[in-house]
This record gives sequence, C-alpha cells and structure tokens, in this order.
Amino acid sequence: MLLVDVHAHLDLKEFGSDLDEVMNRAEKAGVKVIINNGLSPESNRKTLELSKKYKILKPALGLYPDDTIKLTQEQIRDEIIGVINLTERFYKLFGFNYNVELSTRPENSMGSDEIWEKATKGLKDALEYKKMPYKINEGDGAFYGPKIDFHLKDCLGRTWQCGTIQLDFAMPEKFDLTYDGKDGKKHRPIMVHRTIYGSIERFIGILIEHYAGKFPLWLSPVQVIILNINDSHIPYGIKLRDRLIENGFRVETDFNAETIPKKVRDAQLKRIPIIITIGDKEVNSNTVAVRTLDGKVRFGVPIDKLIKSMSDAVENKTSKITI
Repeated sequence: MLLVDVHAHLDLKEFGSDLDEVMNRAEKAGVKVIINNGLSPESNRKTLELSKKYKILKPALGLYPDDTIKLTQEQIRDEIIGVINLTERFYKLFGFNYNVELSTRPENSMGSDEIWEKATKGLKDALEYKKMPYKINEGDGAFYGPKIDFHLKDCLGRTWQCGTIQLDFAMPEKFDLTYDGKDGKKHRPIMVHRTIYGSIERFIGILIEHYAGKFPLWLSPVQVIILNINDSHIPYGIKLRDRLIENGFRVETDFNAETIPKKVRDAQLKRIPIIITIGDKEVNSNTVAVRTLDGKVRFGVPIDKLIKSMSDAVENKTSKITI
C-alpha cells in the first residue's frame, strides 16, 4: 500500500503573512499544508516573514506528492541507498551539483533512544556506502525522525533545498501499522517520506535559472525553428517541418515577412537550440543551414545528418549537438 500526503508550497507574494487564509483554503480542499521544513505554520511564521523580507523563497504555489515507503529497522540502509540512487540519477540528468546534509535528533522528539540510533546509523551507513560527502546538522531533524536533505547548486553558486529523505516514527503509530516479524511477534515499521524535487513549480524555476533559459535540446519546449528567406522557400520549409515532427521533434516556423537577422535574433531571444535557415541554395541542394545557441553556423547540412545528430542528442540527453 502506498500512502501519499499532498503538501502545498505557499506563494508569499500572494498571501503575505496571512496564513489563516492559506490554511482555510487548504482545509476546504483537503490539503495538508507543509511550509519548507514540515513544521506547523505557527512555528514557521517568523521564518516566513524573514523569507519574504529577504526574498529567499521562490514565489510558487504548487502541490506535489510526498511518496512513502514502509520498512523494518533492518531495511533502512538498503532502502535509503535505493532512494539516494534515484535522487542522484535525477539531479545528474539535469546537470545539477548538490550538497548533502544529515539532520539528527532534536531536543524535543518522539521515539526511543534505540530507534533513533538505529535510524541515524542507517542513514549514515547509506551515505558512507555511496561515498557521498555530507554535513551533519546536529539536532536539526524533525521531532519524528532524522533526515537527509539535498541542496542543489545552480550556475550562480546559490543552493536550493529540494530533495528530502525523511524517516518517520510518528505516522506508523498514528495508523497503528504493524508487521509480523521473524520471531512471530508484531513490530512497528518505520516510514520513509521521499521527495526528489519538491514542488514542481519551484523546481522548474530553479531549472530555468540554472540553464539561464538555454535548455539542452532534449529538454527545450521548442527544439527547432525554421526560418525562410522569402516566400518561395515556404513549401520547402513546410515539408522540412513535417519531416522533423514525424521524427518526434518540437518544431516552430517563422515565415513572417521580416529580415533573416531579425528572425534569427527573435529565435535567439527565445533560446531555441536549433535555428534552421533555408534559401535558394538549401532548397536546390536539399540541405539546411543550422545555427546553434553557441553562435556557430553550419551550411549545407544534409537533412538526414541533422535528424541523426538531433536524435542522438535527445536520446543520450547531452547538452552538446555534433552536426
């Protein structure tokens, strides 16, 4: 059985410090509101005010799933390694570097010393198995369990806390979850809350700033734009557009009566990775002129070669295109 809590990130610009309105809306929608660190809005009020003042939170209102795993104390290390592998794969896919922090038992907490020691050791063992450098935040864990936080580092060197692996002793108690152990007795499992990217809206904001809008080909909303020199080249451009779409690419055309430098400039401002220009030479030779975001222009590129190069870049999710 998979239990999912839906959390909400708050738009400080919209709501300011009027958290009562937020809570009322959430209650009516049946949504559980968690602000950054999983504590109640009351205990976070001061933090929110400071965050608003210094603009250190991204203005995003969104919902995201907090997926949970139920496991035994003996399974902590291996299951956490699996979650770390997933998180690592996800961040590397987008080219993020990140720092890892392990937060331990706070002064006010629930659970026995034994279970806290086993849980914290399980997290440490998983990180050390992965040979992953980490910082220990003494006493900064949640009252219901220790956690691992992943802080993404963007192209400007700023860090953003996104991923969290949170052990939870409280929810199994509230749901009265048990399992039959090898000794034939009932035991209480541990719950793991796994969040990889946090709020999707906030993550997309971080991603856009990280790439400065210049997404790699595989990620770009528009991958190719086709520009014509004059109206006589439009039929060739339409034929080329249809072929690229058939091969799974996201394509736009700009057949407006503007100069090529103006069209190229507009496409560059839109951060479109592949800018194709067609004129008499390209139509007669069944080729294209290709400009990439690095400013390089290749003339006389065969269409088959272009499709192959783009397909390879998308399949391998690389940031560079070899044409």
